[in-house]
Amino acid sequence: MKVGVTANPTKPTALDVARRVLGRLEGRAEVVLAENAADAAPQLAPRPLEGIAADALVAIGGDGTFLAALRRTRLPLLPISVGTVGILAEIDGRRSADVDRAIDQLLDGRYQLEEPMKLAAQLAGGPLPDATNEYVVHSERVGKMGRFELAINGRTAGTVQADGLIVATPIGSTAYALSSLGPVVDPAVEGIVVTSIAPFRVGARALVVDPLATVAVRSVGRSGAIAVADGEGEVPLASGESVTIHRSPRRAAFVRFGVPFFERLRGKRILPWDDPPPGEAGDAVLPPRA
Repeated sequence: MKVGVTANPTKPTALDVARRVLGRLEGRAEVVLAENAADAAPQLAPRPLEGIAADALVAIGGDGTFLAALRRTRLPLLPISVGTVGILAEIDGRRSADVDRAIDQLLDGRYQLEEPMKLAAQLAGGPLPDATNEYVVHSERVGKMGRFELAINGRTAGTVQADGLIVATPIGSTAYALSSLGPVVDPAVEGIVVTSIAPFRVGARALVVDPLATVAVRSVGRSGAIAVADGEGEVPLASGESVTIHRSPRRAAFVRFGVPFFERLRGKRILPWDDPPPGEAGDAVLPPRA
């Protein structure tokens, strides 16, 4: 088996976890180290992430690290969290035994691939990078509302006065869209989540639309707007210019070990109910650990 390893060197413990992962892989798999993890193993020749060919990529960091990796590679991703939230990860890098077990299961082939939908977007000037979480169309001036028109399958659904609109995947429903009071959507339920950011009408509701729909967002105010994919890179939009968003033909790929989606959210203050105390019914749904 060939395994790539990438890590966020700005996270205090990421390189330490990377060294543990490399030690677990030593002698059992061919290892390819990404450039950002070079300090974890100076004896290995690092490569750009885009140039790594492997059966899986172990990514160590926070959700931003995982999203950045998914922008640059289509390898199946095993995320190990050393960030503050780590919603995209099943494995907590602070738990050494869990890290070891995850690597062992990866090498033994005891895992599943979760392949959630991504979004693609088109501007007049060309495509934006695919988004695993969301596209945001925001007013160009901080602190100033814009007016945005939403069209679904070519027909105008309405306009909203707000700081912007978020068009998210189910995976992204627990990211920026959540902070704008959007719904939590299980990634197994495909759909496109549309949420307004700080709308003038406080009662504005989020929409979940057909995953095969085309969603267009257009700034109809006198000012322009900006479009952002997964929080990286701002693309300016002229007033009246649309961003057309649809389900991407490409998918993300995560290495999973059977922890249900709602179990991954426990303890992260996302779900609308309290976590059950240890030992109660909520713990019974966890899969046995091999």
